[in-house]
Amino acid sequence: MIALAIGLLPQAAFASESVLTVRVLHETSPVRGVSISAGSASAVTDIRGTARLSLDPGHHDVRIERPGFIGVAVPVELTAGQDTPLVVRLVAQSLEEEAVVVTATRSGTVVGDQPTRVEAVPEEEIEENLTVQPGNVSTLLAELAGVRLAPTAPGLGGATLQIRGLPGRLTEVLSDGLPLVGQEPAGFGLLQTPPLDLERVEVIKGVASALYGGSALGGVMNLTSRKPGSEPELLLSHSSLDATDAVGFATGSLTPNLGWTLSGAANLQEREDVDHDHWADLPHTARWTVRPRLFLDDKAGRSMLLTLGWTDEDRDGGTMPGGTLPDGSEFDDALRTQRLDLGVAGRLAFESGRILAARFSATSSDHDRRYGATRVQDMQDSYLAETTLSGRGGEHSWVVGAAVEGDRLATRDAPGVGYAYTTPALFAQDEFAPADWVVLSASARVDFQSDYGTFFSPRLAAVFFPSDSWTVRASAGGGFAAPTPFVDEIETTGLGVLDPLTGLHAERAASTSVDAQWIAGRWELDFSVFGSEIRHPLDLRPGSAPGRLELFNADSPRRVVGGEALLRYVNGALHVIGSFTRLDATEAAPDGARQDVDRIPREAAELAALLEDEERGRIGVEISWTGPQALEDNPYRSESPGFVELNALAELKIGETAIFLNAINLNDVRQSDYDPLIRPSRGPAGQPVTELWAPIAGRTFNLGVRLEF
Repeated sequence: MIALAIGLLPQAAFASESVLTVRVLHETSPVRGVSISAGSASAVTDIRGTARLSLDPGHHDVRIERPGFIGVAVPVELTAGQDTPLVVRLVAQSLEEEAVVVTATRSGTVVGDQPTRVEAVPEEEIEENLTVQPGNVSTLLAELAGVRLAPTAPGLGGATLQIRGLPGRLTEVLSDGLPLVGQEPAGFGLLQTPPLDLERVEVIKGVASALYGGSALGGVMNLTSRKPGSEPELLLSHSSLDATDAVGFATGSLTPNLGWTLSGAANLQEREDVDHDHWADLPHTARWTVRPRLFLDDKAGRSMLLTLGWTDEDRDGGTMPGGTLPDGSEFDDALRTQRLDLGVAGRLAFESGRILAARFSATSSDHDRRYGATRVQDMQDSYLAETTLSGRGGEHSWVVGAAVEGDRLATRDAPGVGYAYTTPALFAQDEFAPADWVVLSASARVDFQSDYGTFFSPRLAAVFFPSDSWTVRASAGGGFAAPTPFVDEIETTGLGVLDPLTGLHAERAASTSVDAQWIAGRWELDFSVFGSEIRHPLDLRPGSAPGRLELFNADSPRRVVGGEALLRYVNGALHVIGSFTRLDATEAAPDGARQDVDRIPREAAELAALLEDEERGRIGVEISWTGPQALEDNPYRSESPGFVELNALAELKIGETAIFLNAINLNDVRQSDYDPLIRPSRGPAGQPVTELWAPIAGRTFNLGVRLEF
C-alpha cells in the first residue's frame, strides 16, 4: 500500500497543476523572445511566439514584456489538470531600437525576427543628425553601411541614393509605405524631404521586386513619419555658407481616435563660389514644403492614414553673375520643381486575425530645366493602387495582394523621350517556421508591364537563430525594371540632350546576400557578403549629332560583389558606431573587357563617437574615409584619390530649448584641391564641369536652435 501511495504521488502532483500556453502576436505575426511571467514562474516565447508555464490552479496575473512593445498584464483563471490557451496581441512602442517594421517587409515582425534583412535608423539617431542637414535626409543615411547619397548634377547639388553600388534610380523610396516622391524619384527627391517629422528609416538592400515591383530593383527605403502625440518642434539654423533653414512640426487630436500632424519647411541657400572659379559650387536654392497628415485608429483593428504634400523649389547654379567660362561664355544651369502628392493607406483587422489593407498614392511633378542654351519642361505623373490580405494558419504567416502602377513622363521639348507605363501585378508571400531556430520566407510577384511584357520576380529568405547572441540570414531574389531616361548623366544635363528612346529592353537583376549579427551586452556586430548582377543595363553613348546622347542596353551585365560590417557600442551616455564597406562594381568596357563602374568608391569607412545626456545635450565627432573611385569621363585623371572627412557636433539643452553648433568637413576637403572643376573643353553633351567625386563646398559651420513645445 505504501508503495502504491508513493507511485501515485507524482500523478497527484501533476493533476494538481495547470498549464498555461501563451501565444504572443503582433497583428498576425508571432513575436519571439517575449518574457512571460506569473509569480516566480517564467518562460520566453519561441519562434512561433509560444511559451508554456506550469502553475497552481486559481487566479494569476500574467506579465508579458519585450523591448519594442508596450508591456501588458493579463488576469487568468486556471483549472487543475487543464491546459489553458491565452492569445495576446502586443502593440508596438515608439523610440525603441528593435522597431516594428510593417511596411518594408509586409510581415509586421520586429526587425530582429525578419527573414529579410531590414536595417532601421531609429528616432534617436535621426535626432542626432537632424541638426546637421535640417532641410533633407542626406546626413542620417550615412548611419547605414553600404548606403550612399551619390552626387549628381554638379551645377545644382543633386544626389541619388545608391544601395550597395547599384544605380540610385533603381531604389524604391517610400513614405509611410507610399511612393510619394514618384515611381522614378529624380536626383532631388530625397533632398526635398525634411527629416524633422521622421520616426524611423527602414532599408531593405538588394533586389526587392517580389515585394514592390520593378522600381525596387536595387532596394527599398521607407521613411516612417511621427504620429500624433509626438512633441511639437521648431528648428531654426544658419550656416557659414549662407544656408538658412526653418523647419516645424505640430500635432494634435480632433477626437480620441483621430489625430493630425503638420510639418513644413523653408530652406534657403545663397549661390556660393567657394573656389573662386566663377562656377557656383552651391546653387541658389529656395524650397518650400508643407505636409499635413490625418491618422485614424480606433484601437480595435481599424486604422487609416491620409497625407497630402506640396513642394515648390527653385535651384539656380551655373556661372556666377558676371562670371564666364574660360571660353568667355556664360552657362545657365537651373531647375524649377513643383510637386503635389496624395496618399491614403488603411487597415482593417478581423476577429479571425486576418488583415485587409489598401493603399493609394498619386504624384504630379512639373519640372522646368535650363541647361546652357537648352530648356526642357516636363511633367511626371505616377499612381499606385494596391490591396492585400494577410493572415496566419498553423506555422505560416501569409500575404496575398494585387496592385496596379502607372508612370508617365510627358514633354514636348525632348521628342521621343516620354513614356506612359501601366503595370498590373499579383503577388504573395509566405513565412514558415518549421523549427524553433529557423524561419523561411518565400515571395513571388508577377507584373504585366504594358510595354515590355510579363515578368516573374521571386525572392527567398531565411533567418537562423543558432544561439541567443547570433542571428544569421540568407536571401536571394530577382526582378526587373522598365527603361526610363533617368540615368545619372541625364540628372546632370537634363532630358534635352537625349535622342528618342528606341530599341530598349527591360533591365533584369538578381542578388544574393548572407548576413550575420552578434549581440552581447553593450556590443553589436553586423556583417554581410553580397552580390548583384544587372543584365541589359542602361548606358549612354554618343548620339545622332555632336552634343547628343543615346540611351541603350549594354550587352554585358553590370556586377557588384562586396561586403560590409557595422559595429555598435553603447555604454550609458557613450555611443560608438563604426562601419566599413568594400565594393567591386564592374561593367563592360568599350573594348569588351571589364572595367570599374564610374564613381563607385571601392572602400568606405566611418567611425563616430557621441556622448549624450537627454537633459543636458550631446557632443560628438565623426571621421569618414572614402576610397578611390574610377573616373570614366574626367579630363584630369582616371582614378580619384581617397580622402578623409572630419565632422563634429555639439548641442546644449536648456529646458525645452536646444542650441546646436555643427562643423561639417572640418579638414576642408574639396575636389578643387586636386583638380579644377571646370573642364578644359566641353564634355560629350556640352558639360562645362566634371562630375563630382568629392565634396566641393568645403568646411561649413551650422548654428541653430531647436525648440520643443
